[in-house]
Amino acid sequence: MLLWLLLLILAPGREQSGLAPKAFLLLTPPWSTHFKGQKVTLKCRDSRYPAWGDVSWYYNKNLMREESGEIQIKKSGYYKCKTQVSSFSDPVHVEFLSDWLILQASHPVFEGDKVLLRCLGKEEKIPSEKIYYKDGKKLGSTYSTEAIILNSVSLENSKYHCTVSRKDFWSSWKETSKPLRIQVQELFPPPVLTASPSQPIEGSPVALKCETWLPPQKSDTQLQFCFFREDQALGSGWSSSSELQISAIWSEDSSSYWCQAKTVTHSVIKRSLKSQILVQRVPVSDVNLEIQPSGGQLIEGENLVLICSVAKGTGTITFSWHREGTIRILGRKTQRSLSAELRIPTVKESDAGRYYCAADNIHGPILSKLTMVTLRIPMSRPVLTIRAPKAQAVVGDVVELRCEAWRGSPPILYQFYHEDATLGRSSAPSGGGASFNLSLTAEHSGNYSCEADNGLGAQHSDRVTLNVTVPVSRPVLTLNPAGTQPVVGDVLELRCEAQRGSPPILYWFYHDNATLGKILAPFGGGTSFNLSLTAQPSGNYSCAADNGLGIQCSEVVMLNFTGGLSTTGTPGYSPNECQEPSLSKPFSTDTQEPTHSELPALMELQPVYSNVNPGDSDLVYSQVRSTQPTKEHLANSPRMHWEHEGSTVIYSEVKKTHPDDSAGQASSGGWAHEDATESYENVPCASMALDH
Repeated sequence: MLLWLLLLILAPGREQSGLAPKAFLLLTPPWSTHFKGQKVTLKCRDSRYPAWGDVSWYYNKNLMREESGEIQIKKSGYYKCKTQVSSFSDPVHVEFLSDWLILQASHPVFEGDKVLLRCLGKEEKIPSEKIYYKDGKKLGSTYSTEAIILNSVSLENSKYHCTVSRKDFWSSWKETSKPLRIQVQELFPPPVLTASPSQPIEGSPVALKCETWLPPQKSDTQLQFCFFREDQALGSGWSSSSELQISAIWSEDSSSYWCQAKTVTHSVIKRSLKSQILVQRVPVSDVNLEIQPSGGQLIEGENLVLICSVAKGTGTITFSWHREGTIRILGRKTQRSLSAELRIPTVKESDAGRYYCAADNIHGPILSKLTMVTLRIPMSRPVLTIRAPKAQAVVGDVVELRCEAWRGSPPILYQFYHEDATLGRSSAPSGGGASFNLSLTAEHSGNYSCEADNGLGAQHSDRVTLNVTVPVSRPVLTLNPAGTQPVVGDVLELRCEAQRGSPPILYWFYHDNATLGKILAPFGGGTSFNLSLTAQPSGNYSCAADNGLGIQCSEVVMLNFTGGLSTTGTPGYSPNECQEPSLSKPFSTDTQEPTHSELPALMELQPVYSNVNPGDSDLVYSQVRSTQPTKEHLANSPRMHWEHEGSTVIYSEVKKTHPDDSAGQASSGGWAHEDATESYENVPCASMALDH
C-alpha cells in the first residue's frame, strides 16, 4: 500500500491526477552543516518559483508559526515546507555543531550531480592538511580551505568524514569531523509504464507512456526513454519521446511490458515495473458472401470472384469457401483482415450452384448464408434437319425444319432461312430445339439454314440443301413435220414435252393401244421419238410423262392418212386413261427402247375424197377422212372416245396452193410448211360443205 502511494506521489502528471507537485527548500549559505551559533536562511519554493501566499513550515514534523517564504534557523533538525499549491517538500537535515572540525556538503544535491565537500576548522588560522574519507577509505587531501569535488553521486548511504593534524609548541594531535551522510535527492522517480487503452482490442492501436518527472530545479535536464516487451526493445530503441505508438496490437503480443528512463549523460538510469498487457480478441460475426459479377449471374468462361467478409472479428482470421453438396474446400486463406476473396477463373457449367463461406479466429467457424451462382451458356452451333413425309420432297408436301443447339441457356430464339430470306422464327422458352413447318412449292428448292440466339451471341447452322421434286404437268404431243403429205418410208417425229416437272422424266409414246417406245430426259424438258412409216399412219397418237410422282398423259393427236393427202388434228379431248406400261413396271431410266419404229397395223380406213371450192375464194374444203369404226376397233381402243356410231366426216379448210409455194413445199419434203397452224383448220360439221 505504501509503495502504491509512493508511486502516485512520484508519478508525473500529478497535477492532472489531483496531486500537487512538491515544494523544495533552498539553503543560504548552501551547506547542510554549520558551526553552532551561525544562522541559515531557508527559502520555500514551488513550481511557481518563488512561492506566493502563506507557507507552512515544519520542524521535526511540528508545525512552526512562521508563514513567510523565508525563515532563519540556528537549531539542528529536519525542516520541510508546503505552499498553497504544492505538497510537502522533501525534508532537509540542517546541523549546527560545536565541534572544532566539521565536514560540509553542498545543498541541494541530485542524483548524478557533482558534490562539494569542504573540511572546515573553527577559527582556523594556519592551513593544515585535510584528508577526506568515504566509508573509511581515503578520497584525497588538500592544504587549503577549498572543497573537493565528488562526481555523479547516487542515492547511497555512504558516510564521509575528514581529518586534520594540529600541533602547538608542546604537542600535536589529529582532529576528526563528525561523519556526514550526503543528502542526495532523487533526480526523477522510477518511471511508470501506462498503456492506453489498458485492455486493447486486437488490431487496435495502443499508446505506451513511460511517465516520470523532474524537479523544478532540474527541469532543463534531458531524459531519454526506451520501451520493452519482455527482453525485446520496441520501436527504434532510445528516444527523447516518453511515448510509443503501436499501430496495431495482436493477441500474440499479449505479454509483459516495461520501460527505462535515463539522462543523456547516462549518469542516472531507472526502469519501471513490468505491466501485463492482455490483448482482447473479438470473435467473428455476421459473415457474408458477396459474388462478383453482382447478382451471381455469369456467362460461361467468365471469372467468378467470391468475397467473404465479417462485420466484426479481430486478429488472424481463416476464411474458407465451399459449394453446397461438395466436400472439397474450394479455397482457404488466413490473414489479418476483415475480408478475403477467392477467384475462380473460367467458370464452367458444372460450377453453377449455391456457395457459402466460413470465417474463424479460434472461437469456431461462423458460416455465411447460401448464395446462388447461375451460369448462362452461350449457344453452340445449331444443327438443322429437314423432315419430309417421304424420302423425296414433293410440291405440296409439308416439311418440318428442325433447328436444335445442343448447348445454350434458355430462352432460345430460333430463326429459319431459305437462302438469305427469313422464313419465320420460333422460341424455345425452356431450351431444346424448335420446328417450323413449310408447305412446299416448286420455288422452295435451295439452301436452308437456321440461327439460334439466347442473347449471348447468335450461332448459325450449316446449310442444308433441299430439292423439291415437282410432279410432271400434262405433256403436249406434237407431230413434226405437220400438215404435209406423209409417204411410206418417211420419218415422223413425235415430240412430247411437259412444261413442268423435276428431272429425270421418262416419256412414253403410244399409237392407239400400242406402245411405240420410251425415252429418258435426264435434265428435264421434252424429248422426241422418230417413227418410220411403213404403212398407213392414220390413228390416235399420245404420250405420257413420268418422273416417279405419277404419270401424266397428253391429249390425243389424230393423224389422217388418205393416200395423197394427210392432216393431223386434235379433237379437243383427252383419253379417259393413260396407257399403263409404267405403272405395271417400276420407274426406270432405261433408254434402250428404240427411238425409231415402224408403225404397227392400223385400223381399216375408208377414204372418201371430195373437194369443195366456194366460188373464187382462196379456201378449199376437203373431206379428208371418213371412218367407220368396227366393234373390234372399239374394243381395242379404250382411249378413243367416239361420239357417233355412224360415219364421221371431217372437213379441213385448206389454203389454195400458189405457184410460188412449190419451192416451200419441196423443201419440206412434201409436208406442210412450218406455219402449219395457218395452213388448215378443222370444220366440225359436214353440212357446211354441203351448203357450199
